[in-house]
Amino acid sequence: MTSFFENQFFLIAATFILFFFAKLLQKKTQILLLNPILITIAILIIFLKCFDISYSTYSQSGKLIEFWLKPAVVALGVPLYLQLETIKKQFIPIFLSQFAGCTIGVISVVLIAKLMGADQEVILSLAPKSVTTPIAMEVTQSIGGIPSLTAAVVVCVGLLGAILGFKTMKLMKVHSPIAQGLAIGAAAHAVGTSTAMEISRKYGAYASLGLTLNGILTSILTPSILRLMNVL
Repeated sequence: MTSFFENQFFLIAATFILFFFAKLLQKKTQILLLNPILITIAILIIFLKCFDISYSTYSQSGKLIEFWLKPAVVALGVPLYLQLETIKKQFIPIFLSQFAGCTIGVISVVLIAKLMGADQEVILSLAPKSVTTPIAMEVTQSIGGIPSLTAAVVVCVGLLGAILGFKTMKLMKVHSPIAQGLAIGAAAHAVGTSTAMEISRKYGAYASLGLTLNGILTSILTPSILRLMNVL
């Protein structure tokens, strides 16, 4: 029976089915904490543990999903293109907002980690937390952090942003779709962007832009910021 559960086609089918029902559950209940990605991850972890299936075995089936990640990222450019004329007119404030978001994001997490007594490796791993996983792992690798820790933190940050991001901005009286989209893309990367896409194409377009600009700025600026803070 265990060998059947380890079959890569069974595992990928189980992943899709779990995610489908998790989305239905959130849609029916409207409970923020029942985020489909969070629910799917939690159930899969329990399932793998119960049947003693290693992560390396599961990751073999995951590669079949990973193939679609690059086309999915490219597809984010479609709503961005539809808002291109508006973006051109507002590029300077958009760029400055992302520069501020990138800088504050790196500085704040480093300061908090220092105050909490984290060692240097952990601090370096947390610094690029707000960008999408491939970029964050590359940045961490280049500055001497732990890429696997970075990947886990990036997922957590994305889920937190997707669950609480729009509610937080509503409480803070931020009503502009442009500001909300840019903020969620910069702070919660791809997971937040997918949530923005569900609201409207305009939200999704600016979230995609925030994700892209913050990824570029974080990869360029993080080493310099860390040197200025005497972390590197």
